[in-house]
Amino acid sequence: MAPYMRLRQICLVAPQLAPVIADIADIMGLAVCYRDGNVAKYGLENALLPVDTILLEVVVPFKEGTTAGRFIEKSGGRGGYMAIFCCNDPDERGRNANALGVRTANVIDHAPYHGVQLHPRDCRAAFIEFNHTEGSDDILGPYPPAGPDWHKFIRKDVTQALTCVEMQSPDPQGLAEHWGKLIGVAPSGEAELALPNARFRFVKGATEIMSALEFRVTDVARVLHAARAKGHAVAGNEFLLGGVTFRLVA
Repeated sequence: MAPYMRLRQICLVAPQLAPVIADIADIMGLAVCYRDGNVAKYGLENALLPVDTILLEVVVPFKEGTTAGRFIEKSGGRGGYMAIFCCNDPDERGRNANALGVRTANVIDHAPYHGVQLHPRDCRAAFIEFNHTEGSDDILGPYPPAGPDWHKFIRKDVTQALTCVEMQSPDPQGLAEHWGKLIGVAPSGEAELALPNARFRFVKGATEIMSALEFRVTDVARVLHAARAKGHAVAGNEFLLGGVTFRLVA
């Protein structure tokens, strides 16, 4: 199989699931495709919404001592939790990460799905996971974490795509190079990693977090109006939801 690397999923963490999921769905015109019971063993509940072919997930800890709960406490609820990539060989990416001093935190093997999660402290800013689903070379094909019919829930009349993930760091170029080595994509001079279906942009900030998600929408003013109606403070073309800035572009 030819090597490939695509952004498959972004995971946010929140203290409560229902209000965050409802606001994302209503404001962004998206639909929940799945709630995965398998995450209960990690002390979590979740919901996923497809944004074209990228899944947006929100997880919520329901018991003490979870990694997600510690993330909320440490970050004060600010910052995205995981960047999840599909690729041809997750184990190879895991071995490459280990050689760079980045530990493997968890391996998930639920055939036909196989995932390798890296240690968030070593990744910096957010968890990284690499996964592959056997027989899913079609980007609209099976992806078990999102349920059996996830592609049927794609809605594009309001939100068309998740185009960019913004990462913040006191050393954005250094973080871009670190993530570039892990993902296998060389950064451009502007501290940016370009994947076939999305970009990762690294910007100056006080702490290392996944700070913003950029969405292409059909009508920016309409979406901002919907955000205000839900009680979110809007500044320019963006608002805060689920611990990250939602930034809108036409």
